[in-house]
Amino acid sequence: MSLTENAIKVLERRYLKKDLEGNVIETPDEMFKRVSKHIASADKIYDKDCNTKKVEKTFYNMMSRLEFLPNSPTLMNAGKDLGQLSACFVLPIYDSMEGIFDAIKNAALIHKSGGGTGFSFSRLRHRGSTVKTTGGVASGPISFMKVFNSATEAVKQGGTRRGANMGILRIDHPDILDFIRCKEDNSEITNFNISVGITEEFMKAVENNNEYELVDPHNKEVVATENAREVFNLIVKMAWTNGEPGIVFLDRLNKFNPTPEVGEIESTNPCGEQPLLPYESCNLGSINLSKMLNKIETGYEIDYDKLGETVDNAVHFLDNVIDVNKYPLEEIDEMTKSTRKIGLGIMGFADMLIYLGIPYNSQQGVDLANKVMGFINERAKKKSIELAKVRGVFPTYDGSIYKEKGIELRNSTTTTIAPTGTISIISATSSGIEPLFAISYIRNIMDNDKLVEVHPIFEEMAKKRGFYSKELMEKIAEEGSIAHIDEIPEDIKKVFVTSHDISPKWHIKMQAAFQNHVDNAVSKTVNFKNEATKKEVEEVYMLAYKLGCKGVTIYRDGSRDNQVLSTKKEEKKEETKINSQVIPRERPEITQGITEKVRIGCGNLYITANYDENGICEVFTNLGRAGGCPSQSEATSRLVSIALRSGVDPKSIIEQLKGIRCHSTLRQRATNKDIKVLSCPDAIGKALEKVMNTYVDVDDKSVNDIAMEIEETVNEIPVPSCNGCSADEEISADLKSNTSSGECPECGAKVEHEGGCMICHSCGYSKCG
Repeated sequence: MSLTENAIKVLERRYLKKDLEGNVIETPDEMFKRVSKHIASADKIYDKDCNTKKVEKTFYNMMSRLEFLPNSPTLMNAGKDLGQLSACFVLPIYDSMEGIFDAIKNAALIHKSGGGTGFSFSRLRHRGSTVKTTGGVASGPISFMKVFNSATEAVKQGGTRRGANMGILRIDHPDILDFIRCKEDNSEITNFNISVGITEEFMKAVENNNEYELVDPHNKEVVATENAREVFNLIVKMAWTNGEPGIVFLDRLNKFNPTPEVGEIESTNPCGEQPLLPYESCNLGSINLSKMLNKIETGYEIDYDKLGETVDNAVHFLDNVIDVNKYPLEEIDEMTKSTRKIGLGIMGFADMLIYLGIPYNSQQGVDLANKVMGFINERAKKKSIELAKVRGVFPTYDGSIYKEKGIELRNSTTTTIAPTGTISIISATSSGIEPLFAISYIRNIMDNDKLVEVHPIFEEMAKKRGFYSKELMEKIAEEGSIAHIDEIPEDIKKVFVTSHDISPKWHIKMQAAFQNHVDNAVSKTVNFKNEATKKEVEEVYMLAYKLGCKGVTIYRDGSRDNQVLSTKKEEKKEETKINSQVIPRERPEITQGITEKVRIGCGNLYITANYDENGICEVFTNLGRAGGCPSQSEATSRLVSIALRSGVDPKSIIEQLKGIRCHSTLRQRATNKDIKVLSCPDAIGKALEKVMNTYVDVDDKSVNDIAMEIEETVNEIPVPSCNGCSADEEISADLKSNTSSGECPECGAKVEHEGGCMICHSCGYSKCG
């Protein structure tokens, strides 16, 4: 087994077993054996006398050789007590207090188990509509998205995976304009990716510049009309501004729904590639195409025999996952086993193209995508048919599209192109179907030292062709592309193209080519240069629609680096501060909050952060007996407390404190895993974040008030007191502070937008979990 240094670091940080003190107690080889043994055990369900050792060895070999890897939860949890192996789920949200808060509770359970969740908020009545039983006014779906967002922030998933959500609203929902704008401020609703659910009717209205109807989801009555072209332009504008919302073609998802009699698809998982029915989950895995090559005299060729065998084994593996999985909810267990959806995809496609000497942005590249994925999809179906003969068809087969065709399958879907940010780091290959993001880049290591890392294939070719030098590699890292570097031969430039060298139209053409041969959908980010226009974004959306894509996610380079304009409420508050003297409010007599013990370089730091009904109001610190600089910590705490009671936004204070480094703490941190902070100020900033996470901004109304407003079926609802609740805006601490500015919240390296998600190639962090 050949693992890179970075792969080992990611495995130790996120995947390998640890003891109660956080020490790694498993090797990568032992991890693969643990997973293969557990997944192979499912064979005994269908043949009690079978010897699973052979299957176990097959599974082990393809994983340890990095030819195939399942999604992260399977690698993390297979063979452990938790046992939750699925990456993605979709939960329904019903238009009642019980329905909404059941969804929140269920999402928390899923996030705790290591999965991400997708929701459609389209069933919730729009803001301002009347609630007959209470005589109140509904607050609308966006208010409740903020409640879901706060619940997600509270669940840390044991430090291995953060909860991620997809929020979808139909284009004909009356609150659609508010939804499109709801992430205009990058600090809002940070634990959600959002997409607009587009209908065919709407797209035709866009093309014809016609009006379309907004429909009350509760009574199905038309409440207003909008000009489709103007709404479409707003979607384009916001996506150009900061990458959201994406778009999902709902009618197209349901056109290819394999089990229409079971239900309608209304949402996807957090990255857009897995359309699911309510309560469905999907188990994903990816084949490493860079390992599916033969070296020949003239270069390389695809080894279709090896690829076919790997597809067979991967389908067998993923079908077994369904049976040995420990699902977080009974409804999910039942629904997942009734449709038995699996999602086999790929990674390493860009590397394969490079080995074959084919430019990514070429018709030859698109043709190869069609050929390779067509082969994988066809072979996966054959294997699923083979499994069905032994294990039976999926239980809802009679209500499926395959019943009509007379095709007996074990799995209602077999193929998906998922993001592979972390598992592609483990496999040392390019992510999913994305092009390369960099050929040479600088990795920041301890004490501001920098290490230049070069794509291994490029480094090999550069040395072979005689133009390699350390200085050139540093120059490439600074440029970010080789397109304009004279020292590099033209034929090399054509093959080693990076994401921003490629026209957005080629991104879409490539996505569409894969979509032609994928049951579910394709996770991909269409990357734009910073100077791209809104017109170019519009053209990509329309091309995706015409070429048969099921959804689109775009990102314009640098569009999240700066915070967008503040709200009018914040502007008014700022104006008041400028025109009048600021006098801190008095310390309240009664407060509540948290006290946290934090390990620092000098010993233990005890931090208390308190709040009252007006927000966070004070911070105290106390150093343990080991010493340190208590006067500095006390001074920081006093200044923070005065600033908070003077009306300074806690988010601004947190931004200033987080990231401050102390050499004493950094030196100790290198050898002491108990130290999770960079300094005393950094620790104080993080403690403030935890207090911020207790707040929920729902249009200045408590959660119970909102719930009561939308409750139609329950006449009496107990409303417990909500003392200590605050209308301060909730923020997502580590996500907001760094990923919105293009930095990884865990290691500070640059994050890349790929596969519909944000990925850190340095440490393996992924916003989508």
